[in-house]
Amino acid sequence: MPGENLTRDEARERAKLLAVEAYEVALDLRSAVGEHTGSGPRTYRSTTAIRFRCAEPGAATFADLLAPSVTSVRLNGRELDPAAVFDGSRIALDGLAAENELVVDAQCAFSRTGEGLHRFVDPEDGEVYLYTQYEPADCRRVFANFEQPDLKAPFTFSVTAPEGWTVLSNGDVDRVEPSGAGDGATTSHFVTTRPISTYITAVVAGPYHYVSDHYRRTLPNGSELEIPLGALCRKGLAKHFDADDIFTVTKQGLDFFHDHFDYPYPFGKYDQAFVPEYNLGAMENPGCVTFREEFIFRGKVTKASYEGRANVILHEMAHMWFGDLVTMEWWDDLWLKESFADFMGAFSLVGATRFTDGWITFANRRKAWAYRADQLPSTHPITADIRDLEDAKLNFDGITYAKGASVLKQLVAYVGQDAFLEGARRYFKRHAYGNTRLSDLLSVLGETSGRDMATWSRAWLETAGVNALTPHATYDAEGHITELAVVQEAAESHPTLRPHRVAVGLYRKEAPVDERAGALVRYARAEVDVDGPRTVVPELTGAARPDLILVNDDDLTYCKIRFDEGSLDTLREHLGELTDPLARALSWSALWNLTRDALLPARDYLELVRRFAGAESDIGVLQMVQAWALSALHHYSAPDAREEAAARLAEGALSELRLAEPGSGHQLAWARFFAQVAVADSELRLLRGLLDGTARIDGLDVDQELRWTLLAALASSGEADEALIAAELARDDTASGKRHQVRCLAARPSAAVKAEAWDAVVESDRLSNALVEATISGFDQPGQRDLLAPYASRYFEVIERVWQERSIEIGMSIVRGLFPAAQGDAPTLEAADAWLDGHPDAAPALRRLVLEARDDLARALRGQECDARATT
Repeated sequence: MPGENLTRDEARERAKLLAVEAYEVALDLRSAVGEHTGSGPRTYRSTTAIRFRCAEPGAATFADLLAPSVTSVRLNGRELDPAAVFDGSRIALDGLAAENELVVDAQCAFSRTGEGLHRFVDPEDGEVYLYTQYEPADCRRVFANFEQPDLKAPFTFSVTAPEGWTVLSNGDVDRVEPSGAGDGATTSHFVTTRPISTYITAVVAGPYHYVSDHYRRTLPNGSELEIPLGALCRKGLAKHFDADDIFTVTKQGLDFFHDHFDYPYPFGKYDQAFVPEYNLGAMENPGCVTFREEFIFRGKVTKASYEGRANVILHEMAHMWFGDLVTMEWWDDLWLKESFADFMGAFSLVGATRFTDGWITFANRRKAWAYRADQLPSTHPITADIRDLEDAKLNFDGITYAKGASVLKQLVAYVGQDAFLEGARRYFKRHAYGNTRLSDLLSVLGETSGRDMATWSRAWLETAGVNALTPHATYDAEGHITELAVVQEAAESHPTLRPHRVAVGLYRKEAPVDERAGALVRYARAEVDVDGPRTVVPELTGAARPDLILVNDDDLTYCKIRFDEGSLDTLREHLGELTDPLARALSWSALWNLTRDALLPARDYLELVRRFAGAESDIGVLQMVQAWALSALHHYSAPDAREEAAARLAEGALSELRLAEPGSGHQLAWARFFAQVAVADSELRLLRGLLDGTARIDGLDVDQELRWTLLAALASSGEADEALIAAELARDDTASGKRHQVRCLAARPSAAVKAEAWDAVVESDRLSNALVEATISGFDQPGQRDLLAPYASRYFEVIERVWQERSIEIGMSIVRGLFPAAQGDAPTLEAADAWLDGHPDAAPALRRLVLEARDDLARALRGQECDARATT
């Protein structure tokens, strides 16, 4: 990674100097197919012409390019010596004129890490698939450019590709003509785009399965807007591709955003490509959105999976306005696109699609990501201090996305939905095709709401940390509330107390009817502006004594919910009786935060899961609760109590699996969870029986994806050998099957297996990004502590070398994925501290990753101590 970084100061200086007028980019991708005979990386020809102005004639600057070699560089007709001006990541330019043209002819490398132009060979049929992924700065791996978001320009692409390939870019195809080489290849010429940033340009090429549709709408001025729609995937996935559902959500989203934004979709056609070995969930390239192909479901999944896909489709669509039409000036204001897209994803999901419970998922799943990130030592304000590209890469995190979205939800409550949306409309019209900073958005919101946005921004956007809100109530002799106050606290490290618009709900138990369980229902609610350490809620004075006080009822603000003792006791006995699904989701989330903060023993949380998770009606909440249960078991339980806790959890999971409605999503969720926690011989025999067909659970369809889940559990338990795994790959000899096979092989409890997996990831770069991820996932098994122990010290010996030698994406995967968390002990914590103390000059991004993993471990150890104390 050395020499590939770009600092904010460098970007600002270049932006003062240059204004880019146009790019013309020609890519010849014919070399993607056929044998590769060279000793170096497989390359393709990339030719770029850039026209740009310079504010200071005679000045010097640089263009960005990451390429194995440069054939020629021509600046204003003057040939430059590539060896003299190109250092592997930058092209030095001096003697600039007022008007300039730079032409660069280079050999760029196909990627195997998901960065730049990724090349994937489908093991099923040998077909080659290509796609680009750039954010934040990997466009320079594909063509020469000025790689920073504020140097926008129109782009004109032409792509030469093998015969029969589908070739897409941001714009519509203008014409397709023979390449002229007599090899059947064609060159696709694309219409020039509107001004966009380099990181959202895109090319997708290969023998993709392509489905088309159209969206039509009459605009307020009476004109007709027609948007050609496309959806594509690998041919091997075509039989699983539910393009109709994708188009349905797409059209619903376009309707919703046109209704609310009053700015027609500005980028012509709208293709959505589901591509292999993708590092992200999706990317908002205008007119050519890319998604990870796992959103095409090869087997049965729960409703939560369809909801999650719809949310991502809408998130990326919101970016067409927040991020693509109007773009942040530098990565400091990444939130200007990601926070808004995350909020708008949930907002439109609820307002436009069949997933009307989207805010429950948001409260339970997305905010959990934010709460964790905001309590790490690397937490940062939503509007962050991004010094360079490595900083930017790591700031695609739970704060920028989910906390930012939560704060925007709070902002809507603060200024009102109408004022918020009118502010967005003015923002688009005022800054279309331009770049903005925080102040630009605050300005329009101040205009439309009349609120003091500067004060709000200082509290919510410019400070870090999460507040905790706890109810305190006093009662009279008759049991009525004499005073109910909300107490606000902040961590010592981030002491800001913020203004919160919250609802406080009072809940009480209703007597059971016949033999049915009772209900825990809300009988009073009040909204209040919490400001400062203590705020009284006068509207609830005189109310009858509640069994449960729920602060932040309806999830209006971003905070950690705490309970008074009476409320916590109620949840211990009656959590499953909460009738409101959002209140239940908030309670589950709050209980998990108490566990993470070592205020609730892990065994208590696991007991709540065992008793009440089976009654959870929302499938997304259930799957999140199950994931938290795994963390509680493996990381927060006292080590000497873990075996018993695992047995009880597995016993409860099997019971719920048998009780679940046959064929339901809940049955599938419990089957997958049971496979992850099964420990007893009888439980493993059941998994084997489900796999080989000798056992059956009524209604449970053991499809190919579930088979791999069962096999992974057997492999990690030593119950599946290499031959059994190979036989399963023969049943599913696909790209997805290969990833599952690699994961299962690395999961086996063998010292030789672990050594082979370690070497494949750390000592070699032969694996693609997807297989690196699969290998790490298999290697790191929580029940294999002794097998993994030798790698704890080796981890700290190799990570600096790994960071220097590998791409940032692979470096992040290795540093995060191989941290020895499975050891879960004080010596590992001490080793992390020793590395941090001994490497003060290591790359800041690397130190951040280690510091975050170290903090997770320290938190787990505190949780283990809390759990151990619960038995004494």
